[in-house]
Amino acid sequence: MSEFTLIAGFTAKPGHEQRLRDELNAMIAPSLAEPGCLAYRPHVDATHHNRMIIVEEWASQAALDHHFTTAHFRHVAAVLDEILAEPFTLARLVRVDDCAGGRAVT
Repeated sequence: MSEFTLIAGFTAKPGHEQRLRDELNAMIAPSLAEPGCLAYRPHVDATHHNRMIIVEEWASQAALDHHFTTAHFRHVAAVLDEILAEPFTLARLVRVDDCAGGRAVT
């Protein structure tokens, strides 16, 4: 199975917390409209309001690769360069039942 979850983590510079929320929320509709985007859910850290994550679910690596080429992704990437305190992080996760012997099945 090629479906996977992507967790993207972000830390805003002081004073840019609302801009981070606004920009990531603006990504929801266009991302969900993309073929292969199964879920796109931003979350704010309950104790550190300058931190956010997006829980994304993708049908395939090709769908995610396409996402990285879209105008809305290129726009938010440019904004993030200005407002993040540190580079964003990405973690690719697969469901436990998609693993065989501790190794992901792709």
